[in-house]
Amino acid sequence: MPDPLLQLDRHLFYFINHTLTNPFFDLVMPYLRNPKFWIPLYLFITAFCVWKFKKQAIYIILLLALSAGFADFTSASIIKPLVKRLRPCRDPVTALTDINRVDCGTGYSFPSTHATDHFAIAFFMILLFYKKWRWIWLWAILWAGIISFAQVYVGVHYPVDVTCGAIYGALVGWLFAFIFKKLQPDFVG
Repeated sequence: MPDPLLQLDRHLFYFINHTLTNPFFDLVMPYLRNPKFWIPLYLFITAFCVWKFKKQAIYIILLLALSAGFADFTSASIIKPLVKRLRPCRDPVTALTDINRVDCGTGYSFPSTHATDHFAIAFFMILLFYKKWRWIWLWAILWAGIISFAQVYVGVHYPVDVTCGAIYGALVGWLFAFIFKKLQPDFVG
């Protein structure tokens, strides 16, 4: 008998990958999931931190990069090889109907490293800057969420992969924000 949670995950995947299909998403989602597309945003964040926070920017940028790097490494090199979940585009059941909008990629599916990395960045920034700019939580979560959604839409991850990646990434972002606040206790973001 099939696992009901796996069946639910496959049904949600099918809904996002098939039912929500439209020309606009087909055009935009492959770009939104590509880290190179976001380079201008990363450069803006770096320049803004240097301009606004001067010497403390070194700590912000370093720990932001470390949070993304730690999330990426642990997700891709430790968790994925332990779990060994096939991507939807490689799953014998799902691959029969999967609409591949990008190359399937190598490696495993769980958790989504894109979701892990971007939620780590988002939560790090939220925890540093929410006191001064309360709206940042909305935009940071929306940004990381759109990237995660795009992973399912293009056919390379299941919804559970991006959901768990988002949760893990949020925890990593929290950890590095905590470290930052220990190193810079006087920081007011």
